[in-house]
Amino acid sequence: MLFVHNLSMQFGGEYLFDDVSFIINDSDRIGLVGVNGAGKSTMLKILVGEIEPEEGEIQKPKGFTTGYLPQESVQLEGRTLIDEVNSAFTEIEELQRQIDDLQRQIEEYTDHASEEYHEILEKFSDLHHQFDSHGGYSIGAKVSQVLDGLGFKQSDYSRLTEEFSGGWQMRIALAKLLLRQPDLLLLDEPTNHLDIESLTWLEDWLKNYSGAILMISHDRKFLDNLTKRTIEISVGNVFAYDGNYSTYVRVSAERRELLKASFTNQQKKIAEIEQFIERFRYKATKARQVQSRVKMLEKMQRIEIEEENRNAIRFTFPQAPNSGIVPVEILNATKYYGDLLVFNNINLRVERNDRIAFLGKNGEGKSTLARVIAGVENLTSGECKYGYNLIPAYFAQQQAEELDGAKTVLQTVEEMAPNGTPGNLRSLLGAFLFQGDDVFKYVRVLSGGEKSRLALAKMLLKPSNLLIFDEPTNHLDMRSKAVLKDALLKFAGTIVVVSHDRDFLDGLVNKVFEFKDHAVKEYLGGVADWQWKKRELANEKAAPKKSVANEPKNVETKQRNKPVKSEENRAREKKIKTLKESVTRIEKTIADVESKKTELESVMENPDFYKDGGKAKVIMADYNTLKQTLNDLYYEWAEMNKKVEAV
Repeated sequence: MLFVHNLSMQFGGEYLFDDVSFIINDSDRIGLVGVNGAGKSTMLKILVGEIEPEEGEIQKPKGFTTGYLPQESVQLEGRTLIDEVNSAFTEIEELQRQIDDLQRQIEEYTDHASEEYHEILEKFSDLHHQFDSHGGYSIGAKVSQVLDGLGFKQSDYSRLTEEFSGGWQMRIALAKLLLRQPDLLLLDEPTNHLDIESLTWLEDWLKNYSGAILMISHDRKFLDNLTKRTIEISVGNVFAYDGNYSTYVRVSAERRELLKASFTNQQKKIAEIEQFIERFRYKATKARQVQSRVKMLEKMQRIEIEEENRNAIRFTFPQAPNSGIVPVEILNATKYYGDLLVFNNINLRVERNDRIAFLGKNGEGKSTLARVIAGVENLTSGECKYGYNLIPAYFAQQQAEELDGAKTVLQTVEEMAPNGTPGNLRSLLGAFLFQGDDVFKYVRVLSGGEKSRLALAKMLLKPSNLLIFDEPTNHLDMRSKAVLKDALLKFAGTIVVVSHDRDFLDGLVNKVFEFKDHAVKEYLGGVADWQWKKRELANEKAAPKKSVANEPKNVETKQRNKPVKSEENRAREKKIKTLKESVTRIEKTIADVESKKTELESVMENPDFYKDGGKAKVIMADYNTLKQTLNDLYYEWAEMNKKVEAV
């Protein structure tokens, strides 16, 4: 359990939060929410010890561990991927070092009857139990499971970490955290750099996480599926809610309405008091009453309400002429980067008013094909045909760097909409988190996230009938995403979007193009339909074949319907059979070794076990050998199953 007690933090004379307290219990699943700039990331940095609070303290039990994933700026270098990830096990490595040291002492000891020898044996046994409880004997299998789940390939294990992009370095940092398994996991936008398959895997992993989790995320579905509590930072205070994000939205709206009523009543009362003071300030007969009301105002706990104008923000795309019936057609398209094949001989049609999601693992070609359709990248071979009267508009994160740094935020959007009224343009900018004097900032001083939001706002002002987005929601909060999605739902044109944000895509798209193994497959329906169809296909493949023992023996029909197997298929089936036999053999060996290990544990639990030092030494050595053998077998079993899946 972690207790945040009377915490205060301010920047530039303004409090992010003042005198706040809350508790994080064991196994809690908490979403940390609030508007941009409320102090969410700062709170995580205080909890992990990166920032010292101005006042207050963090109380936690002795030995309590905390792990933190920042939103960005992870720099890893100097080690291979596998060495970097294994560095997460420093505690286990230290235990192994102590065990090895005691093992040498035991082997060198000659006086097995001495009290000191028995103390060494007992310490040796305790360390082994700690090593086992920390998962020391299954490290290899766990590392493979986590790296595979986060999208790494076996061939990546030997690559240096500096060879990976920033997004993949964030995945490495996340892998280390998951493997360390701290008591409290602090995650700041963990889904930003994940594709939809890795995101789904992470969600399943965190559901079974043994410690507590406190996370910031703008992925509503991710929060809804994982969290059981919500903590909101608002106007310097902290408010706790039971339930996930959707529950918080509903309950906080009800609380806000009550607060607004209290605020209105209080403002009315303050106005009456101030009017009395002003009226009788200079009347000697009313001096005592005036002074009483002045003190009343000083002591009054003022109700604050966070400014909210989300209901007033609406955005409509500028009108554009209709495109042809088939705006884009991809024919026999192949793309290489050097020797790297991205996709091979793909064919697809984008029809007018389609709303298409490009989904699949990172590196499968989603963003590449989006750039090809946008006309900013060429195919190696094949053709991208454009239909009649096509006016495309394209957004990707790198376009933020193409903005003119000498212009202000407002000037940047004014050049795209010279006839737009300043009020309308400022409303649009407000939807993308540029409020008040922010619109007069020069582009050159904006952060990377602010530039991305400005580039998106600028793109939306261009009349077009085909919108192409590459991860448009990465730097948007919940409100901005809602504004964008609402506008897209009303857009009278065609949309192609690369995104892993399931809540954003849900109800927006009506087709999914899945990128996998250098090919593209089309699915009708939304993301939920695509995931359901994939599960159905996986279940069909895993289901046992129906028995034909009781079917009528119609030799002619059987001969006619029996598929002819190619040499390649027969060879594959033979290889699968051999591999599965190996898996079964390993599983039988694991069962035998676990049985022997259990027998030795029963012997070692006997209070008289350490009385015969020589015998105890032999049994301990056998026990350690069995544990190492089990570790090797588990790893071999995991590797063999991977080979089966690959074939």
